[in-house]
Amino acid sequence: MPAALALERAVARFVRRRRLWGADDRIAVAVSGGADSVALTFIVRDLERVGLGRPVGLIHVNHQLRGAESDADEAFCAALASRLGWPFDVSRVAVTRAARQSLEAAARDARYACFERAAERLGATVVVTGHTADDQAETVLMRLLRGAGTRGLSGIRARRGLYARPVLECRRADLRRDLARRGEAFRDDSSNLDLAIARNRVRHSLLPVIEAIAPGGVRALARLAAFAGEDEAVLMKAAIETARNLVLSRVGPAGRLEALEIDAAALRSVPPAIGRRVVRALAAEVAPRATPGAIQLQAIWSLVQADNTIGHLDLKGFTVDRRADRLRFTRGVKRVPLSSGEPGQRLDVPGFVYLPEAGVTITAERRDRGVEPSKDAAFGCLQADSVDLPLTVRTRQPGDRFRPLGAPGRRKLQDVLVDRKVPRDERDRVPVVVDARGRLVWVAGVALADECRVTAPEAGVVILKLRAKEE
Repeated sequence: MPAALALERAVARFVRRRRLWGADDRIAVAVSGGADSVALTFIVRDLERVGLGRPVGLIHVNHQLRGAESDADEAFCAALASRLGWPFDVSRVAVTRAARQSLEAAARDARYACFERAAERLGATVVVTGHTADDQAETVLMRLLRGAGTRGLSGIRARRGLYARPVLECRRADLRRDLARRGEAFRDDSSNLDLAIARNRVRHSLLPVIEAIAPGGVRALARLAAFAGEDEAVLMKAAIETARNLVLSRVGPAGRLEALEIDAAALRSVPPAIGRRVVRALAAEVAPRATPGAIQLQAIWSLVQADNTIGHLDLKGFTVDRRADRLRFTRGVKRVPLSSGEPGQRLDVPGFVYLPEAGVTITAERRDRGVEPSKDAAFGCLQADSVDLPLTVRTRQPGDRFRPLGAPGRRKLQDVLVDRKVPRDERDRVPVVVDARGRLVWVAGVALADECRVTAPEAGVVILKLRAKEE
């Protein structure tokens, strides 16, 4: 069988097996000008001949990040659409980043927002993208190195909402060979060579090593993603069924819940693999747009399992409160007024606070014995009886003073930040932890208060950790 026909049949089988779309669907192709999306364009055209959808146009997003090169990509895609006789929908965007957000993540968010609007204009029921088995392997490796569970390891979904990835089982090299056979050109994005970007380091440095050690490793990683996705679907279904039996009350109408309470004692008896997914399902009910990551889910699960029956977590988009054997999820984030009137967030022990303005989270836990000393500034260990609970997390205020660990006396926080070379434009975003008496006990990532140093670890310690925002 000719290689071209084999590729087309393989993609057609994948589309049918995964039910990515049917004969009546209207397909828009997201095309960047790169080899993968250009090859996909011709494959979608060929699939129409075997009754798999009808192409309705090309979608291109010009991020305007590479000047003339970006404009040349747009012109190339416009010419491709013209040759095919397809409508061409182009969007030009100015990419803006949120705090601590990478340029690549900001561009991706802007791109998918454009895809949705373009699909409406073209009347498309499906938008297809050129993600390959290589992209899948890169995604799995990046998430594996961040400690993801089966949900993260399931990688790129073959179909999710409006979007389908019909060449997800194809190697990038196969698509390039298909273009060469057709005599079709494509564009090379120079930013794909930038090793400052994590995905590019995985692509150019790690994947070749994997293929050298274990030929076929890329396809094996793609299979891992598929198996993980199947496992995750089964576990999540079981979690949703379990969650129905744990809910004690709901506040607010369906689809717009303000809060819900569950039986924490019953949840403790559930296996952790199901329990963490129960937590994710309940969070999604209260805050559908919130996407708690592994760290946040583990913080909630730790609150459920803790011997301390009172606890509070401020998370991204919702809060969680533990009161005896009741666990309450509430939409929104509570702001706790300080004595000065400035807003802050309460940090219970155990507890967890998400700070969107700084793009970080702070976790707190108590241990009955000390821990090994650490020079990591993102790790703070306090003598438990040296602080009055609850703790509060806020940003700096005029007049803040404390004695940094090992310093001879009290100093202005401003002077400490200058001495520790914290950039001027970041000083107002540095999290400050104060106790119930308003005493500054930890400047996250900078310094611990000397009066809170551990002197009797056997009497118990409070561990504070600063973590960057989860991707």
